Formats: sequence, structure tokens, C-alpha cells
Amino acid sequence: MTKKTRTILFLIFLFLFLLIAPATILYSLGYRFDFENKKLTQTGGFFLKSEPKKVEIYIDRKLAKKTDFFFGSALVENLLPKKYKIEVKKEGYLTWEKKLEIREKEVSEVKNLVLFPKNLNFNILTKGVENFWFSPDEKKIVLEETEEQGWALKLYDLEKKIKSHLISEKEISQKGTDLMNLDFSEDSKELYLKIGMEEQEKTFILKLDKLPLQLVEKKIIPTPENILASQKQNQDVYYLDNSGYVFKNELKVNKIPFPVQSETKYTLKIFQDFLFLIEGENLYLFSPDSKSFEKFFERINNLKISPDNKKLVFFSNSEIWILFLKDEGMKKAGEKLFINRFSEKIDDIFWLNSDYLIFNSGNNLKIVEIDDRDRIQTWDITPPPNFGGEPNPEIYFNGSNRKLYILSQGNLFVSERLF
Repeated sequence: MTKKTRTILFLIFLFLFLLIAPATILYSLGYRFDFENKKLTQTGGFFLKSEPKKVEIYIDRKLAKKTDFFFGSALVENLLPKKYKIEVKKEGYLTWEKKLEIREKEVSEVKNLVLFPKNLNFNILTKGVENFWFSPDEKKIVLEETEEQGWALKLYDLEKKIKSHLISEKEISQKGTDLMNLDFSEDSKELYLKIGMEEQEKTFILKLDKLPLQLVEKKIIPTPENILASQKQNQDVYYLDNSGYVFKNELKVNKIPFPVQSETKYTLKIFQDFLFLIEGENLYLFSPDSKSFEKFFERINNLKISPDNKKLVFFSNSEIWILFLKDEGMKKAGEKLFINRFSEKIDDIFWLNSDYLIFNSGNNLKIVEIDDRDRIQTWDITPPPNFGGEPNPEIYFNGSNRKLYILSQGNLFVSERLF
């Protein structure tokens, strides 16, 4: 090989090196040429963590990746900045889909995605049930049943799968009684029964952790006439008096008195740093700036805090809203999010986890997400085959075992695990 040939080869390889090396470096740094916009741009990515595991991720209808078996997560890299249609699928499960924007040098995340079964299996747990109450630890259910001698309470132990007798109407009084209300103690060891008997209302305590069971009448300490509502929060006690002022441990909270009305029910609710006052069906929120209660929502049914204590769901007969109690992602504390409006009455709502809600609207069981990037998705859940078609059946989601309980026409149904 002559010196001239060697020189020519050297210059060729030098040229190729100078051409390829920058391209290689740019490629390794995530740069790609965007032919649509005719420019060099840096790519982004998409991260997913799902339950169940081993789901398929489709991007613009093409299979991009599957989540791993151990963590149920996947990272899709080198995506040009634009909007993509993301679909997450698994056989036997409802599909999740959303248009998400991928930005330069950023990874868009969906960390708590859940796919729910297309056909949820239900079994009848027990029959002849008029009403049911879950204990706070979600390990026991108190069942109200009707017998020949009147109503009776049974205790169903979910761990042992045993139903046992608690107490019956005639054991309280031979003259007959009305079960007006039932509550558990916070430790799930006691039942508080409000009983109507002989034109009186009495409250009894039934201890569940002692045998034989003993029914003891509870002495009610009368609430001062000037106190309209009270609520204990940790070691603090809040109360509203008839002057319209709310006090926290004897210290006045609001400078402007709330215009209280006679013969109206008031309730105080405290979540994190948010203080609510419910007047009938109207919800008011305390404003630290004005030191007064301002109307927040009308025709309120209920409000419930999420498992992570960062969000609050509040709803009417037809609308569902979310209030963010703490900063989360792009949402700021105090920001509201409208979820959806429904034509049929919303009966009750439960948090499945901190990103999904389950509720019944008329005779329909529905799950809805709270991720408002693109449209908010709602899925219909197939009811039990012998459901009976009863409108607004009573439902309860047990967060401990992740099962749904439905009371319809005397049958208490229980589902398989939702996720």
C-alpha cells in the first residue's frame, strides 16, 4: 500500500469518524431528528406501574412494551415530544387508555394504574339480611335479620367465616323495640345501639370482646343547649355554639359569626388544615383569610378522605368532585377537580385506593379514575347475575380485602378481589 493510498484511507476514516461520532453522542444523549417538524430534538419517555403485573402497553396502537413480572413497571424511552395515545391492556381486564403529552427530557408517569376485571365474580355471603354494618377494622360485619319474634343482630367474622347470634329484639324488651341506629367503637370492640322503646330513645353498649355478651344501658351526658355541633380532632375539640362562632379548645376560630338557624342540623368536619361546616345540605369551608365560613358546595351528600390523606371526595345526588388537601403533581392544595355528572342518583362512594373511586348510580355500579390528563375514564362493573335489579342497592368496599359487598333484596353479595 502506497503512502498516497494510506493518506486517502486515513482521510476517509477521519471524515467518517467526524461524521458518526457527533451523531452517536447526540443519539446517546436522547436526540432524534423529528421529520414531521424537520428539526433535531431531545426525546422524552413514559413510565408505567400497574396492577396486575405483565400488562401490555400500546403507543399509537402499536405494542411498545410489557410491564415486568416482579414490579409491574415499564419504561418506554426515546419518544419524540408530542401527544401519544397510550393503551394498557390485559386479557380479561378492562382497557385503560389516555392521550398523554411527552415533553423533551421529561418522563410522563402513571404510577398507580389499576386494570379491573371485565366480569367481576360475585357470591352470596348470606341471605335474609335487612341491613349491615362493617367494623372500623373491617374484620367483622353486623347483620340485621328478621325473625319470627322481630329483628335480630348477627355477627359475621370475615376471617373465620362464622356467623353468630348477638342479640334480638325480645332480649331487650318483650314489649318490642325499634333499632334506630348502630355504631361501632373506634377499636371495633363495642357496639352502640340506639333503641326506640316505650316512646323513649335509649342507647345500649354491647361488648363484643367479652363472653357472655352483656347489654348495658349507656348514660347519655346531655349536650349543652347552646352547642349545635362538635367534633374531636386528635387532642383538639371543635364546637359550634348558637352565637354562630366555632371554637377550638375554647379559642374562637371565626371572627365573623355564621348565621345559624333554629331547627337546622349542623355538622363540623375537619380534614388536615381544612375546616368544614355542614348546614343541612350546604357545605361551607372556613377561609383563613376572611376568618369566616364561605359556601363551598350545595346539596352535599357526603365527603370522604382518601387513603393517602391527600384528597377529599365530596358529592351530591348527581355530581362528584375532588378537593386536594395537599400539593400533588400539578395540583395545588385547595384546588378542586370536577369528576363527572350523572343522570341517576349517586347513592354512596368509596375510595378503592387514592386514585380510583367506586360508587353506585341508580342500578349501575361504576369505577372512575381521578386522573384528568385527557378525559376522565369511567368503567361499568357487571352486577351479580341474580342481582334482582333493585335501585340504589347498599354497597360497601372493604379496603382490607379489596372486595365489594352489595345488599340487594335480602341477599348480601361479596365479590372477588377487585385488584
